[in-house]
Amino acid sequence: MLDRRTLNRTLLARQSLLERARIQVLDAVEHLVGMQSQVPIDPYVGLWSRLEDFDPDELGQAMLERRAVRMTLLRTTLHLVTARDALALRPVVQNMIERRFDTGTPFGPNVADIDRDELLAAGAQLLEDPQGVSELGKALAERFPGHDPSSLGYAIAILLPVVQVTPRGVWRRTLRPKLATLAGWLGLPVPTASPPDDAIMRYLCAFGPATISDIRTWSGLAGLREAIDRLRPRLRTYRDELGRVLIDAEDGIFTAPDTAAPPRFLPQYDNILLSHDDRSRVVGDRRLPLGPTWKGNLLVDGFLGGTWRLRTERGGAVLTVEIDATRKRALRAEVEAEGERLLKFLTPDAISRRLAVVR
Repeated sequence: MLDRRTLNRTLLARQSLLERARIQVLDAVEHLVGMQSQVPIDPYVGLWSRLEDFDPDELGQAMLERRAVRMTLLRTTLHLVTARDALALRPVVQNMIERRFDTGTPFGPNVADIDRDELLAAGAQLLEDPQGVSELGKALAERFPGHDPSSLGYAIAILLPVVQVTPRGVWRRTLRPKLATLAGWLGLPVPTASPPDDAIMRYLCAFGPATISDIRTWSGLAGLREAIDRLRPRLRTYRDELGRVLIDAEDGIFTAPDTAAPPRFLPQYDNILLSHDDRSRVVGDRRLPLGPTWKGNLLVDGFLGGTWRLRTERGGAVLTVEIDATRKRALRAEVEAEGERLLKFLTPDAISRRLAVVR
């Protein structure tokens, strides 16, 4: 039986959130099986909290050189992945993405009467020159009159393996979102559908031990039991405090529940917060704040213990941290020190900086 605190410390260790790791940036991205990237800066904050001497320009350069990309993958959400993982993971989730587009978006019914192969071929041809969803939809509406241009554009953006082209997503640079096909951007063909077995094992190494429901929450995939049955010889089984079965890779590392956990600042949409059906191993008994006001989450003693936001104006920067009032004074001092380091990382050119800790 594995109690909550053991699961917490084990998850933190596997995520390099107990000690910052000394590994290459793209190796870290692959170990994490991609990073949430709806907000372009989020992976940079996530990697800053996980890697020793993280250089954001190293990740930005990898994106400019097309060794890393941002694209729709797990849970039909935007992820930063290496080029290798883009080709490996997209075929795993393609059927799930198509199912969610058809039944879970307002766009699916609006294009249901169009031959899908014809629509995707037309979209791929148009994306030989990168363009945004809006202009893509308008061009497609000329080919498929009588259909909603927005739905046509999003059909391509979701159903076709595409990437958001750089410099969008590159550290301290920007560009309005423009799309190109994954195959065209990398100059490599995208493999056909493949089983999720390897992705599941990688998830367990980074997020396990976990229930099948946890794996489903992380990936968005259905029908996982068949894959788990195939993987049984490579798995170990445990139970949590509620008696639920947890599966894990045979060589999954564990960490003692009394291991010290330093404060860690995470982006709002970090996968450590979103990749379990039961989030209590990291959020404890708190509700995960995902509103627009707060831009990030704070781990204190390993669990969700606060939120943070950054405001910049007129050359100055203010990092406001809301911390649980019940936290010990010593932990608060550690939070303030880590917050100061984050503020310097995010605003290297600021004329003035201020950290504000509130309750």
